[in-house]
Amino acid sequence: MTACIVGWAHTPFGKHDAETVESLIVRVTNEALEHAGIGPEDVDEVVLGHFNGGFSAQDFTASLVFQASDKFRFKPATRVENACATGSAAVHQAIKSIEAKRAKTALVVGVEQMTRTPGPEIGNILLKASYLPEDGDTKGGFAGVFGQIAGRYFQRYGDQSDALAMIAAKNHKNGVDNPYAQMRKDLGFDFCRAESDKNPFVAGPLKRTDCSLVSDGAAALVIADTETALQMPRAVAFRATAHAQDFLPMSKRDIIQFEGCAEAWQKALGQAGVGLSDLSFIETHDCFTIAELIEYEAMGLTPRGEGARAVKEGWTNRDGKLPVNPSGGLKSKGHPIGATGVSMHVLSAMQLCEEAGGIQVRNPVLGGIFNMGGAAVANYVSVLERIK
Repeated sequence: MTACIVGWAHTPFGKHDAETVESLIVRVTNEALEHAGIGPEDVDEVVLGHFNGGFSAQDFTASLVFQASDKFRFKPATRVENACATGSAAVHQAIKSIEAKRAKTALVVGVEQMTRTPGPEIGNILLKASYLPEDGDTKGGFAGVFGQIAGRYFQRYGDQSDALAMIAAKNHKNGVDNPYAQMRKDLGFDFCRAESDKNPFVAGPLKRTDCSLVSDGAAALVIADTETALQMPRAVAFRATAHAQDFLPMSKRDIIQFEGCAEAWQKALGQAGVGLSDLSFIETHDCFTIAELIEYEAMGLTPRGEGARAVKEGWTNRDGKLPVNPSGGLKSKGHPIGATGVSMHVLSAMQLCEEAGGIQVRNPVLGGIFNMGGAAVANYVSVLERIK
């Protein structure tokens, strides 16, 4: 345990017409520093997670953090990107600097503003997170890619539409009590299961309720080495971190196995010296409901092809034996690409400090996070434990 979360900030996710990428960054930077009880002069390094890809005209955004205070001037600042896992890539980079003793305290910010972009253009930008020589003409953009994954899963293991609707309903129900969530509405299983004018098929067997939301938002973390953290009001330690990057073309993998996800979980749990059953909750990457279903299997919650059991038998409910996405997940909370991984860490730290309000799980000890970029290409796992 070489690094700990000592402070955080989180905007509501949704449509923020009055905000810009810059204003979102400045907002969470100031709030995270205040929450940690430090000033910009105490920060040794800044890491910004920002996918962009065309969502924002302003590129080269690392120094926008400095707009929060002139005292950041001349500090190392880097922007990182790893598709939808951009936020966790930023978190893990900050931890590496602390482990290397190049920094004692790092500020991590994740941000994205997507809603100002026209719908068809959003699809084109997101499709850049696939392998364009094979997937560039996929109908429905990235939803089409995951529609294909769902179709292949159904072919191998049977129609799982009930399970997908249960995952969607679970996450929407959880999101009702999350003040940061974009959609705070309990849609119910029947609505999520049935095709309707308000819930049409989008791609393959995936309906609108199977797809995460287009969002604006930002989140930030202050991360410090353990010695520094123990002198501060709170310390949520990284018990383990793991990153497993897989091939970009789906043709080089069995795409319904999510092998990179499985590898990252295996490494992280081994490093932490715990089993999956030791975790109190998990925040996992439900960009589409089929992703959460396959992730149950990749993390080892169920055998291959049996992921539906986890949701149908209530294991992953907020009051189940392993709550998954008590925040409402990307499905309810929203998915501003660069902010998502940072958000997962913020909400998990809140859980472990028992400051999660209406989404709080009972007696949390260890929290697991899985953040994924592309179709199981970039795979990041963190295991968190409160030590102060």
